Amino acid sequence: MEATNERTISMSKAIAFFALSLVINSAGNVLTLVTSAKIHPSFLGAAYWSAAEANLGTAFHWNLFWAFLIMGFLTAVLNAILIRHWDWKRIAGNMVFMVPFSALIQVFEDFFNGKYPALFAGLPEARSTGMIIFYVALNFLGVAFIAVAISIYQRVNLVLHPADDLMQILRFRYFKGQAAKAMWASYIPPTIMAIIALVITRQFTNFGLGTVFAFLAQGGITGIADKVIFPNLKHQAVDVGK
Repeated sequence: MEATNERTISMSKAIAFFALSLVINSAGNVLTLVTSAKIHPSFLGAAYWSAAEANLGTAFHWNLFWAFLIMGFLTAVLNAILIRHWDWKRIAGNMVFMVPFSALIQVFEDFFNGKYPALFAGLPEARSTGMIIFYVALNFLGVAFIAVAISIYQRVNLVLHPADDLMQILRFRYFKGQAAKAMWASYIPPTIMAIIALVITRQFTNFGLGTVFAFLAQGGITGIADKVIFPNLKHQAVDVGK
């Protein structure tokens, strides 16, 4: 996988790519959460990080905004440990990402749950086999959206979600650019989050078929997207420590 320590695209292009990927990622994350909640009994689950953060939010009575924001900051601290130096600019970038991302998560959640009825009445409960199959497809599509978005904004590398910064550090520092292996390793922190939430709530929600799909396929889809989605966009200004 091609990566450079320099920037080869203009700032205006970087911002445009970043804005596009932010919307795609937020929509994908919420699709996995909402489709999981609309099937009873729930068996789909959300994307891996989203599932863990949502469960932790439930355990500590946080809404999605605060759950994503707090866990994002803690992950940014872990990233600083891995690259062996505290980079205030990088931490600030992680937080710059988290604020609009967390806000968009809340907006998309409200949208898909019908809180803007003038625009959309919300996704209905799945009460037929056809609706269940449709929601499974939407859930998997949400995972694919997340993977594509990660591919785009990791390559732009303007500011990153802390979890994706973690994956990029692991990818280029420890796994020779292999996206799938780095993604699997980056799932260790959310696994710990999920265990903490399980101990507190005694509930194991938001995990299911979609979560398994995300675990198995998301890193691979990101690697494919690197080659087929904006193929001329290379990894910019990569810094994974020394």
